[in-house]
Amino acid sequence: MPKCPRCQKEVYFAEKVTSLGKDWHRPCLKCEKCKKTLNAGGHAEHDGKPYCNYPCYAALFGPKGFGRGGAESYTFN
Repeated sequence: MPKCPRCQKEVYFAEKVTSLGKDWHRPCLKCEKCKKTLNAGGHAEHDGKPYCNYPCYAALFGPKGFGRGGAESYTFN
């Protein structure tokens, strides 16, 4: 039986959601930052952890901006 990466309990076939190459319990597949429940394939990943695409992943790992926009207003870290 595979184990859920979040709670480390066994994941049975009837309750499993596959995402990031792992089997999760439905309530355990949550955004690391805001804790919103995610859909399989409808989210982003960073260091093996799930994040909702917007706003969490974009805010944490997207380009950092300043000013009023335009190509010169972004810094990439």
